Amino acid sequence: MVDAFHAPASPPHGWTAPSALAVAPPRAGRSELIQQWHERCAALGLSRVERPDFDPLQHSDLAVARERNQRLFTHAAPVMEMLLEQIVDTDSMIVLADTTGTILHSVGDDRFLQRANKVALTPGVSWAEHSKGTNAIGTTLVEETPTVVHGGEHFIHANNFLTCSAAPIFDPRGEMLGVLDVTGDQRSYHQHTMGLVRMSARMIENQWLSDDYGNRLRLHFHGRAEFIGTLLEGIIVVGVDGKILGANRSALDQLDMSIAALRMQSLPSLFGITASAVFDHFRTPLPTPMMLHAANGQQFHVSARFNGPQRAVVLDMPVTSVEARMPTPARDAAAAAAARPPCPLAQAPFSGLRYLDTGDAQIAATLQKVRRVINRDIPLLILGETGTGKELLARAVHQDSNRARQPFVAVNCASIPESLIEAELFGYEDGAFTGARRKGAVGRIVQANGGTLFLDEIGDMPLPLQARLLRVLQERNVTPLGSLKSIPVDIAVIGATHRNLREMIDAGTFREDLYYRLNGLVVRLPALRERSDLDVVARRILLAECPQDTPAIDASVLALFKAYAWPGNLRQLANVLRTAAVMGAGESHICEHHLSDDFLEDVRRVRPQAAAIAPAFAPAPAPSPAPDFAATQAAYAAAAPEPLPPPSQDAEPSSAAAPSAPRTLGEAEIEMIRSALAAADGNISVASKRLGISRNTIYRKLRWNKAG
Repeated sequence: MVDAFHAPASPPHGWTAPSALAVAPPRAGRSELIQQWHERCAALGLSRVERPDFDPLQHSDLAVARERNQRLFTHAAPVMEMLLEQIVDTDSMIVLADTTGTILHSVGDDRFLQRANKVALTPGVSWAEHSKGTNAIGTTLVEETPTVVHGGEHFIHANNFLTCSAAPIFDPRGEMLGVLDVTGDQRSYHQHTMGLVRMSARMIENQWLSDDYGNRLRLHFHGRAEFIGTLLEGIIVVGVDGKILGANRSALDQLDMSIAALRMQSLPSLFGITASAVFDHFRTPLPTPMMLHAANGQQFHVSARFNGPQRAVVLDMPVTSVEARMPTPARDAAAAAAARPPCPLAQAPFSGLRYLDTGDAQIAATLQKVRRVINRDIPLLILGETGTGKELLARAVHQDSNRARQPFVAVNCASIPESLIEAELFGYEDGAFTGARRKGAVGRIVQANGGTLFLDEIGDMPLPLQARLLRVLQERNVTPLGSLKSIPVDIAVIGATHRNLREMIDAGTFREDLYYRLNGLVVRLPALRERSDLDVVARRILLAECPQDTPAIDASVLALFKAYAWPGNLRQLANVLRTAAVMGAGESHICEHHLSDDFLEDVRRVRPQAAAIAPAFAPAPAPSPAPDFAATQAAYAAAAPEPLPPPSQDAEPSSAAAPSAPRTLGEAEIEMIRSALAAADGNISVASKRLGISRNTIYRKLRWNKAG
């Protein structure tokens, strides 16, 4: 028998190892617990030799029950299909029941479904305790906690061949919605089954929470930072007034509170922070997780999401409902911006690749390569760090191609849940799976017919779907889920990723044949710190943000920008400028005091004090290092709020650093690298030549310094 519990074929995004949540039936005290359950059933007048009840709901009544639980049905169905993949060939089935114990839906191995029918484990039948005695579904409804009932632990003897693991499904307010259950042959019991069921129930609950509170502030937290973004993270929903509106079960577990007790709390009483402080922190460019302490002393890493009604996005980064809480006039300026098109660098007079040529030699070379393959039916693969403008380039290619009048369809392979990405890409027919929309849905590939399909973050596509995508690209036919009919498609394909696909191929997480299908031409977009056109790009962003009265950028601000490493690349620059444009509304120049405090603190933290460092960490004599560093010092002197003392070439190393600010050799080294980068306008190659070290050394030292 295939042990699907030990090694799931392709764990979905956000899943952790099943053992992290697995619950095996405890031995100590187990017999006493079962005895209590059985006594409760006997008190209901049930007999252990009861015959299976084959009196399901009438078809119309079952339809009413399903209609009443349609939302639960819709959220659970894709998760059940995904869970089925994990337990395939294990003589098992997956069951969804409502709060009355009535089975709404079941999927599983055909052979086992037939056996289950013999004990009335089928849609329309109630498996509440008062009907079927001790069983995982009914007992979970009574106990309101995940429950395993194995073999002879069932009250009715006819059910002793079963092993059942069930978990309740709650809404964010603590109301029970139903029960998810995996039932199989008792000989195939595995301790990880309950872990899979509990994770699946949490997925349903988290989706429900996102639906209920999509326009509210949601805090995602865990005691360990690496668990944020997984099913183990806690999620609490916060109202505008700071009151706690709801939470998922992981939040209740970590805080050791009931939902009723938690809903009596506010953000200040729970974590000692106000909602406005959270907004202020997470609306800054590339915010880091917060460290918050609960009233009991627990420390949590906290991230926030507030994707409410969206206004404009710059370089495809959404700006969320946090603007609704901005004080005027910032709120008024944000509202005025909302009416503009979504991508400032893609607005009129946007004219394809020509518009992207902003004077940087690397960009110009990339555009020259791309122009040669347009309309040649050659796939394009764009590599680059996050935020470097990969989708912007893809849209420009589409606009310059013969397909410009046809759709451009972008799919972010990393943002769609694994359970839904197949239906999202390929579409599905009516009835393809429970909860599917009537008349089905057209997939993204078919939507792109005649135009361009942009597969962003292709490196995050689940391995099983890579095979289906490869087949579509080869055959140019799409078969929707639940359909036997193929749909021919004519598409140009552009892929993009920040990952190293060759390393993924070696690791077995990306198909080599798909890689070679996608990489007709591979181009790499440079990071913003490697480009020489930052001032041009910045002015274009401002032109898009303020088309009527576009402010200029003060020379000191440009100097700061050129000295900064921009880990978020163009997307971060756009966010910084958007904030500055709002803060400086009506003024002719963007100055330092218009920039967010968080950004300024970040810049000043890494700003080198060139005058104090140059003598302490001077490189070996070279034909022309002195003019380079003099230029660097001049640039920083112009940018700094306070004047820097001129360096003394005769000074001893010990006197170079200010007595009040002693520096280690490592700190001096980092600041010298940053000085050289500033003098080279962020060009890594030029800086490495001037310093006499490799590009990799610069990357490594800056990365280590940031990590520290």
